Amino acid sequence: MVVPAGIGETVDAANGEAVKRILAGNPVLADVQLAGDVLDGFGDRTILHAGPPITWERMCEPMKGAALAACVFEGWAEDINEAEKIICSVKFEPNHEFNAVGPMTGITTPHLPVLVVENTTFGNRAFCTINEGMGNVMRFGGNNAEVVERLKWIAGYLGPALGAAIRHNNGVALKTLIARGLSMGDEMHMRNAACTGLFVREIAAPLAATCRDMDLLVKILRFISSNDMFFLNIGMAMAKSIISAAHGITGSTIVTAMARNGTEFGIKLSSTGNVWFTASAEPVEGLYFSGFSENDANPDIGDSCIVETVGLGGFAMAASPAVVGFVGAGSLTDAVNYTLSMTEITAGANPEWCLPTLNMMGVPTGIDVRSVVEAGLAPIINTAIVHRRSGKGQIGAGLARAPIACFETALEAFAATMGVK
Repeated sequence: MVVPAGIGETVDAANGEAVKRILAGNPVLADVQLAGDVLDGFGDRTILHAGPPITWERMCEPMKGAALAACVFEGWAEDINEAEKIICSVKFEPNHEFNAVGPMTGITTPHLPVLVVENTTFGNRAFCTINEGMGNVMRFGGNNAEVVERLKWIAGYLGPALGAAIRHNNGVALKTLIARGLSMGDEMHMRNAACTGLFVREIAAPLAATCRDMDLLVKILRFISSNDMFFLNIGMAMAKSIISAAHGITGSTIVTAMARNGTEFGIKLSSTGNVWFTASAEPVEGLYFSGFSENDANPDIGDSCIVETVGLGGFAMAASPAVVGFVGAGSLTDAVNYTLSMTEITAGANPEWCLPTLNMMGVPTGIDVRSVVEAGLAPIINTAIVHRRSGKGQIGAGLARAPIACFETALEAFAATMGVK
């Protein structure tokens, strides 16, 4: 192998700049708008999905089911049977190509409202759909009338009301809110109870000031406050807005996207443009709800692991004793060790997001593809487990590892751009 002189120093400097940008980010929830109005280039008859690019033929069953529900919601088809007939006319694109993210199947369509998070330090924006709640929902592949009607209510009532309240409040600052959530036991992927409560407290008065329909106000507040995972989607858009500012740095080996579509897992690097480096999505190891087992589970799916790229989720598991048992992570000591192990593959730490159980250590931040490959240590991800059949929903929760093959391929491609032969 021929390595040009000084390449190590060049990469270290580039990675230092990437981490500097991540830490300097100031994410603010600025608005809620229809996706088709704020996502540049988002055309009609287009469905965005989680993970790297994939065709209809290769999609897992939950994603197919969710896509069919989207067709009915958009009015492109009257029912699921008709949706199956017209699905070949639909264009599919990854959320990430539009600065967006979505949990699990990640389905985003033009008339779905999206949370708009602005990174005010750098002026870039990121987007995510509103959390639908638990149970029979589109993000888990649900596609019956109940799912579609809920989406219509979110688009017609919840989205506009929430957007008006956020604008009335001049936005919601997220960085300090997340810092408080970490101190209260959230890790921002599988546990969002504290941050959801903090968000409700922040937005309740603006909602009361802007929503004149008292029955609707009560319904909205009940919808948000009864769903501990409501903040997840806000946190995802927040993470996307922060990590995107670190993309496009020549010589950097920092990972700026991780995502999975239920078939493949993909990553992007700061310095290699819009190229996806992919490998087969792997099973999630965890705890299953009664009556289910690993035989029922779909491989890893969703854009939600964007939070791990900024040091949250699995990287911050030490902050969340309550999540340890839920995802089958073992003991709190095991959770602490998961977090400590992530320091081996990251380029820095975030002093504003501290972990009480680790003497206020900052969360490990900035995944370095070199370190992942050298240590043979893949990023750890907290995640839900979805049934492999459409419409069956969540069947458990657990831990997943990003496949090492993605990082090996990415490092090889990066080396070629730097003249390594």
